Amino acid sequence: MTDRDGAHRDDVRLPSLARRRFLAGVGTAGLGATAGCLGQYLGDDESDAREGVELFGSMRLPPQSRGGTPMAELPNLSGELSVYSGRHEWLVGDLLSYIEAQYDDFSIVPRYESSQNLANKILTAGDASEADVFYSVNAGALGQLAKDGRTLELADAVLDMVPAAYRASDGGWTGVSGRARTVPYNTEAFDASEIPTDIEAFPQRGAFENEMGWAPGYGSFQAFVTAMRVLRGPQATKAWLEAMLDAGVQRWGNEQLVAQAVANGEISLGFTNHYYVQRVLANDPDAPIATAFTRNDAGAIFNVAGAAVVDTAGDRSLAENFVRHLLSAEAQEYFAVQTFEYPLVPEVEPVGDLPPVDELQPPADLDLTKLSDLEPTLELMRDVGITV
Repeated sequence: MTDRDGAHRDDVRLPSLARRRFLAGVGTAGLGATAGCLGQYLGDDESDAREGVELFGSMRLPPQSRGGTPMAELPNLSGELSVYSGRHEWLVGDLLSYIEAQYDDFSIVPRYESSQNLANKILTAGDASEADVFYSVNAGALGQLAKDGRTLELADAVLDMVPAAYRASDGGWTGVSGRARTVPYNTEAFDASEIPTDIEAFPQRGAFENEMGWAPGYGSFQAFVTAMRVLRGPQATKAWLEAMLDAGVQRWGNEQLVAQAVANGEISLGFTNHYYVQRVLANDPDAPIATAFTRNDAGAIFNVAGAAVVDTAGDRSLAENFVRHLLSAEAQEYFAVQTFEYPLVPEVEPVGDLPPVDELQPPADLDLTKLSDLEPTLELMRDVGITV
């Protein structure tokens, strides 16, 4: 017998329940989990998400009436700035080049690696670190630096641009763009009213049996399970994972594939970051896929890419004003239009049929920096038979 990708499948004689758990936990041929890497321990999926790069074109500037503060109204940038970027060059390089080009005597010296590697290097180098600004793909790495006293408190002029939920309570870092956990669903299979707003309800709905998909090898999925473990405890999280396996959830190699499978009708719903749905729709505006959200639970977490001024910054004012530029109208427009992320300045609307960031309902009592505590989550997933 062959699987959906044409590969031979050896589990056809497994009993029904065991077969479902095998498919969801180990993965079908050709669609296995992405290889583990240090960056993924903090939810860094960007190295695996480049399949969407063809959607990113030249910056559509000036802003398309989305609001925010234009760069022209921000302090000028002058001098040389060392930016340690945990976000890939193919994703944010155009934005950094655009900011640099606005000022005759300003230059950025970027260093691109995984967020965790760069955070470790800053911590190890101590006072000898060359970093002025740390630009991370996730809150975990930012929180790690702040916890060790390696970030400087940002001015209120920076912090006030972003809702309090998406920046450090002590002012040590701020988010600049975000990604929401969502439930993409096939609009030909279900109406919006049929999608639960409680993550716990999905494995209990008989209509969803064998119709759901996930990508458990993906960093953002593992961060979601970590959030459930932090909020609900390990036993409740284990029970949810087992119930999902019992419901025949199907495994895919990454969340772009999950979203595309929903649009193709191979499955009826899945669990992904919000922007994968937008990428599908950018390629096919008529695709039968829409986005649903759970409320106030792990399924609704909102993680951020953010920036901090490192305590070794040669010019604190320059570094801080650069962070302000990441929150400018132009930069927020870039995140909305080019990368399909959520802008974090509330006046700047996201692309697509999505609620503004201040209308989302993530769990209010979740500290995003706790999403970096991933090893107990991986052990829990392995315990129920999910390969990570």
